[in-house]
Amino acid sequence: MDEQKQATFGADGELQMDDDGDENSDREDGPAHNDFGEELGEHETKAGVSRYVVSSLLQKSVRRSDENTAAWAAWELVRSGYAWNFWDRVTLFVVEDLRAGHEVALTIRRYEELAHERWSVDSWRGRLCAIHAALAAARAPSSRESAHADEYFGELSDERVAAREEGREPRYDSPVDDMDPDGKYDAVFDQHTYEGKKRGRDGTFFRTHGARVGPEGESELSRQWRLRSMKLDDQEYTDEQLARAVTPVEADERWSDDLDS
Repeated sequence: MDEQKQATFGADGELQMDDDGDENSDREDGPAHNDFGEELGEHETKAGVSRYVVSSLLQKSVRRSDENTAAWAAWELVRSGYAWNFWDRVTLFVVEDLRAGHEVALTIRRYEELAHERWSVDSWRGRLCAIHAALAAARAPSSRESAHADEYFGELSDERVAAREEGREPRYDSPVDDMDPDGKYDAVFDQHTYEGKKRGRDGTFFRTHGARVGPEGESELSRQWRLRSMKLDDQEYTDEQLARAVTPVEADERWSDDLDS
């Protein structure tokens, strides 16, 4: 690998090399020698290995929930003057390698703020923040769902184009195939869309179709607010419409039950 090239990571998380340099290619006021007293080469850590390899080890450790290895990789990068590299990568892991919605995103962000604003990233406390962030990421539920979704949706789009050109049906369905009134996603065509307005769908349709939640349903307090608001509205609602407005959608029929109502 040409150490003069800058490494970046593509949409699939794999290493890519660019011919142009980058201001982050060098250490930020890092040590001049490795653990053996030898002058550090470009992109080398104090242990004598490439920072690209350590960064990759960090990511794979988070994916595999290996706390010990993730903590070491974080420590190695930061003590070698590559704190910027660590914080850039661990922030990416939040959206690339962890389950959506996990609170660890805020935890890691807080550790980063402490390392940069309260202390310094290359200090003892800064290293502790990095280790904490790596441990938090490794302990969080691992998932490549966002990366898999991005790749699949892109390929699905290409498949639809190829199917049309070849005069065949796509191998997999796409939500866009049902984006028509009276189709699977009929409920989306409410007063907020042009098609819904053409059909005369007003607030009644929105409250009994478009605003429904599920499958867990509303809290009891939320149900009370919804029903009382509808009863105070100028519009008259039937008992059936009131009940429907606060009835959660079924887990296996999130859309289909709207078609017959």
